Amino acid sequence: MNTRQEWMAFAELLKLPSAMWLNGKPFDGTGSDRHAVVSPHTETAVSSVPSATAADVDFAVAGARDAFGSGVWADLAPRERGTVLLRWADLIHQHRDELAVLITLEMGKPIVQARDIEVRAAENTFRWYGELADKMYDEAPHGLRGAVALVTREPVGVVAGITPWNFPLTLSSWKIAPALLAGNSMVIKPATQAPLSLLRLAEIASAAGLPDGILQIVTGSGGSTGETLARHPNVDCLTFTGSPDVGKKLLTYAGESNAKAVHLELGGKSPQIVFADAPDLAVAARTVAWAITFNAGQMCTAGSRLLVQDTIAERFVATVTAELARYRVGDPFDPATEIGPVAGPQHRAEILNYAREAVREGATLVLGTLEECTGAGTYLEPIVCTNVRPDHRLFQEEVFGPVLAVTTFTDEAQAVELANDSQFGLGAGVWTSNLSRAHRLSRRIEAGLVWVNCYEEGDMTVPFGGRKLSGHSVDKSLHALSKFTSMKTTWIHL
Repeated sequence: MNTRQEWMAFAELLKLPSAMWLNGKPFDGTGSDRHAVVSPHTETAVSSVPSATAADVDFAVAGARDAFGSGVWADLAPRERGTVLLRWADLIHQHRDELAVLITLEMGKPIVQARDIEVRAAENTFRWYGELADKMYDEAPHGLRGAVALVTREPVGVVAGITPWNFPLTLSSWKIAPALLAGNSMVIKPATQAPLSLLRLAEIASAAGLPDGILQIVTGSGGSTGETLARHPNVDCLTFTGSPDVGKKLLTYAGESNAKAVHLELGGKSPQIVFADAPDLAVAARTVAWAITFNAGQMCTAGSRLLVQDTIAERFVATVTAELARYRVGDPFDPATEIGPVAGPQHRAEILNYAREAVREGATLVLGTLEECTGAGTYLEPIVCTNVRPDHRLFQEEVFGPVLAVTTFTDEAQAVELANDSQFGLGAGVWTSNLSRAHRLSRRIEAGLVWVNCYEEGDMTVPFGGRKLSGHSVDKSLHALSKFTSMKTTWIHL
């Protein structure tokens, strides 16, 4: 499919998910309330899903607990679990067009990005963990006399996941694949705005051979379904990607229930630090422009703060602005579209308010408009504000939209001070030809991810996670398995 018309015709043929996925089949729930899934492109409902009741959550957790206790999955040899994940990856590839359409419908991601980036990332995640399955080892301390000690990792049991709308498949896959590889069962609540692609992913899992009950999908609001899941006494571990405010509440809910482990990946306010000696300022400018507009700026690692050395600031900002002005904003089903709509009208209003407030307080608007676009769809042109000060909310708070805040610095020490002047610590970009400076800043910047002369690079072999208010623990890589396992020491006297 190469045209908008072909993609739209294909979308019309799809039967969209409209029920939860429990115990290997669709489940409409015990209540009557449903939530509409609204396309941010048309601002009309494309489907609806049940709002799970407390009884529905109990049923989902009980099904996951029974499946775990039966050993139908946990007792399989790791290689057998890996084989299921590999078949799952193959089926994701086969259904990539369908999954991409669901993502585009529910959250407005441009269709080519949905298929070639997000769905591919999900496929690669299941494939990587599937191939890893029989390559993990336990420990036995060397040199003990009169005893044998075994250090083993066991599945925690029932894992609950609460996942966001901005990357509904990628970020869910980062949690599902390692949790299931470790032998757990899982109950996931997708974001209210974007449950469709994850529901279809679960259905595909059954076709790949995943036993019933091992992956349960409950739908509903965070304030009701999410809280019930987080407080549930039969959930052993909770993993979450989303806002800091919700993350703090989940820690409270866990503490007030069974003290389950909670693993958080929260927000970010990532700086792009550009020195005058950057190896290629044109490449840096293109990357800065991409990093604030990909996914309409709706990603936790968005390079939302541009810290640029004052000697090149005017010229560099002009280059970035020219790059951004060329981006095509529009219909996400048009393969030529580079920036789709933001999540909804309320979210767009919040994004614009950040920029308006910064301008009122002295920042300069050099690209974009502070007025809402007219017509259907919650579209927003990229915005660039210069002269943004550290005391501006635009400098400090996560906007989650295509708004770039520009601040200048004079030297390395000031660059580090500005970069770390944030409650967040997820990502950072450093652009310099000075190898020593690259190492110094990588050590001094308070972030879990530092990219040098690039941005948002990586693969499944390296962890993804932050510090400070960006959360703790990691997704991806071998390290992601730690949060889904419990360590046991067995000491055998000889």
